[in-house]
Amino acid sequence: MRKKASPLLLLLVLLSLSGIAQVNPDIAARASFAKPDPWSVHFQLTVVSQGHFAFPAAYSGKNSMVDTAEKDVTSLTTSFFLGRKLWKGAAVYFNPEVSGGKGLSGATGMAGFPNGETFRIGNPAPAFYTARAFFQQNIPLGRHTAYVYVNDDVNQVSDSVPIQRLTLSGGKFSLDDFFDDNLFSHDARSQFLNWSLMSNGAWDYPANTRGYTQGVVVELFEPTWAVRGSIVQEPRQANGPDLDENIFKYHGITLEGEKSYKIGLQSGTVRILGFYNLTRAPTYEKVVQQVKAGDSSLVDIFNGSELSQEHGAKYGWGISANQNITRDLGVFFRASWNDGKTATWAFTEIDQSISAGLSLTGTSWKRPDDHMGGAFVINGISSGHQDFLKAGLNGFMIGDGNLNYGHEGIAEFYYSAKLFDHTYLSADYQFAHNPAYNKDRGPINIYGFRVHIEF
Repeated sequence: MRKKASPLLLLLVLLSLSGIAQVNPDIAARASFAKPDPWSVHFQLTVVSQGHFAFPAAYSGKNSMVDTAEKDVTSLTTSFFLGRKLWKGAAVYFNPEVSGGKGLSGATGMAGFPNGETFRIGNPAPAFYTARAFFQQNIPLGRHTAYVYVNDDVNQVSDSVPIQRLTLSGGKFSLDDFFDDNLFSHDARSQFLNWSLMSNGAWDYPANTRGYTQGVVVELFEPTWAVRGSIVQEPRQANGPDLDENIFKYHGITLEGEKSYKIGLQSGTVRILGFYNLTRAPTYEKVVQQVKAGDSSLVDIFNGSELSQEHGAKYGWGISANQNITRDLGVFFRASWNDGKTATWAFTEIDQSISAGLSLTGTSWKRPDDHMGGAFVINGISSGHQDFLKAGLNGFMIGDGNLNYGHEGIAEFYYSAKLFDHTYLSADYQFAHNPAYNKDRGPINIYGFRVHIEF
């Protein structure tokens, strides 16, 4: 039986709401003469195949990565990006998507999971769903603001956009469409594959199982800085497919400030993010105490067999920066933290994370459309989260039945080569030390290949 559309989504679809546009002041003078195409149509297909070698493990649990070798574990996502300009400054976007396949060990066993294109779902059969369905509206600020022409792109119709503007976005989308848009470490379809290199690792950003939510984003753009904020729905259950209808009681609030600058002739951007989530998540301390008293009802929340009546808060921050060193070489840095008291509810089981890396294009070896990157990540969890895992309990991604705690360390290196127009092939290697924060398991050597087609 087909589900009815969410009342919140239907309400938001009636609001004229928005997306992000890039600004190029050098062509602002010509913007008013542009004749934009009212339609935007794009497509992408990404296939990721990974494996790992056998590794030492003193013991294994329900959510452990298997210690025997895995190979040819494959995921696939394919998406259409449809956009239509409505009236001045307004457009609507719709992204149908199909995904299938699975991740290593069923997408369990590491907090910084190695495939950002894999969802935490049990059924590997391809499934069709709506990834995004949202409106956008750009509102100019001031009577004399300049306009800039933006080209047709994914979820962006070609249009003349005010440089100083208020942008309203509403409907269904992924929060990482708007926040922590690090230039060199953000997109698992073309850059690093690891989850903790896609965004701030400790940001438990609201999303259903497939990574999408519903709500409103408001952004203020000025020539060299921007601020944005959002309020969106949280899932009803940890890693759940359904979003909680009671957005006034359970929701996620995110705020971010962004500043662009130049060092000499090279550009850079720094972003500072804060978040506050209200969900049905219990505290780790309460779960452990109840289990010791012989009550496992809260444990059932994590396997989806019981709907939690808890009301838990999680808050934290993140900082993200990217800087060009030369035209072809760039570096990035991230650090993030959350209070770690309530259970992870949507993204992944990380309470502290720090990462850094670089990205290099292939101009110097006459492959300007190729690029490569290398990065290092250190992830950690709170003392309450450690006690939870040491008691033999499981979150929705990790749980080895015991815990000899150590920081999870990950190194990733990739090379992406343009085979021909619209098609890229990547080779990827990841090294994981203390997977799932456990010194008694690993290290793990993970290899992978990615094919990405876009137009």
